[in-house]
Amino acid sequence: MVGLLMFAAVCCAAPVGNAISAYMALKTGAQGGGGIAEGGSAADIPPRMLVAYKKAVQNVTLYAPRCQGMRWPILAAIAKVESNHAIGRTIADNGDIRPKLYGVLLNGSGQGGNITAVPDSDRGKWDGTAAGERAVGPFQFLPSVWEHVGRDGNGDKIADPHNADDAALGAADHLCGRGRDLARSTQLRAAIFQYNHSNEYVADVLGWIAQYTASATGPDLKHLPGKVRIVIESALSQRGVPYSWGGGNADGPSYGFCCSRRGKSGAGIKGFDCSGLTSYAYARAGIRLPRTADAQAGVGRRLPAGLGTSALRPGDLVFYAYVPGRDSTIHHVGIYVGGGQMINAARPGTVVRLDSVNTMSGFAGGARLL
Repeated sequence: MVGLLMFAAVCCAAPVGNAISAYMALKTGAQGGGGIAEGGSAADIPPRMLVAYKKAVQNVTLYAPRCQGMRWPILAAIAKVESNHAIGRTIADNGDIRPKLYGVLLNGSGQGGNITAVPDSDRGKWDGTAAGERAVGPFQFLPSVWEHVGRDGNGDKIADPHNADDAALGAADHLCGRGRDLARSTQLRAAIFQYNHSNEYVADVLGWIAQYTASATGPDLKHLPGKVRIVIESALSQRGVPYSWGGGNADGPSYGFCCSRRGKSGAGIKGFDCSGLTSYAYARAGIRLPRTADAQAGVGRRLPAGLGTSALRPGDLVFYAYVPGRDSTIHHVGIYVGGGQMINAARPGTVVRLDSVNTMSGFAGGARLL
């Protein structure tokens, strides 16, 4: 067990969390084309899909004038869980997505988690089959639901669930209900639960909303001391770079090696793991760090976990351990940027991104080097 923990510390393997929901019925194709299977920054959203989410926020009041608090991270989180933003598909300028996205046939077979047969409602118009019902498009609407919430988001006078603009606007309207205030946590939770009647689904989507919100806001660096600002700007400049197990060093991203605790290899991926990213960022400010997360905890002024996250200052390293209080079990490190956020190379399949410091479990304090 000790040997396993030491190996994990070398490569900053993080506990799995906020993975793509098990409720995503679409299992094939959504992660193809080099798509990112997990992640939390806007870097993992195809630009045309992000445009669709933002357009829907602007236009939803045409259909739900009393709706308040709609934000693009809400729509992005739903689409992330439902279809991974249609990554691997081609998205045309008008928003049409090809090949079309189909979920599993809901015939009670158990595939994709479906145990109840749903009768056909559209004679295959949207889901391509009259043998039953299956979810469609980037927001995975059932045709029977789309019949009520479908909206024309791109102005071609057709409400098509396989069109990014139409689907995003339909989802926004559906979440708004009869005038919800989505800035209120209780009403936001109710809207997500209506979308999928599962508390686990709600928690999954809320996790992605938090990550996309962090990405959308970003830190204010204007008043930071020189070297602190250099470290943070250097790390932020790598947002969107893939996670690579064992990858990255003081000189920048590099190919990693095989294999993580869960069998993920970084050998074919040029990028960073968590301590590779911190090594790179601090090197830009003239500070050389040890290569592993647990060793980095021994550098600078140690900030015990008991002080809480409020003791962190921008530029501090922030650590996570399997057994908080035992630095030998530290397996992960990020760079605190203020406002409860850190720059994070989280786990295989993700990209360098801004996260809440509470995204990771096992908070083990920090270290102040500047």
